[in-house]
Amino acid sequence: MLDEDFLQALDTDIVERFKRAVELGKWPDGRELTQEQRETCMQAIIVFEHRNVAERERTGYVPPKEEPCAPKDDEQPLKWS
Repeated sequence: MLDEDFLQALDTDIVERFKRAVELGKWPDGRELTQEQRETCMQAIIVFEHRNVAERERTGYVPPKEEPCAPKDDEQPLKWS
């Protein structure tokens, strides 16, 4: 779990750096992110955005579908070959 003091110190610039590091898999100086660093960055991004960013502007946001892919009465079970 992330420390509350750490989370309070986050700002937009830091979160953008974390996003870039996760995206590239390395820090700006070229050092590779460890799995623990990647997970910590992603958790920090999620918490920061949850607290400070509108839902529709958050990383990974997918708007709900306005209409289903198929009408409810057209549902058919998958058939495996």
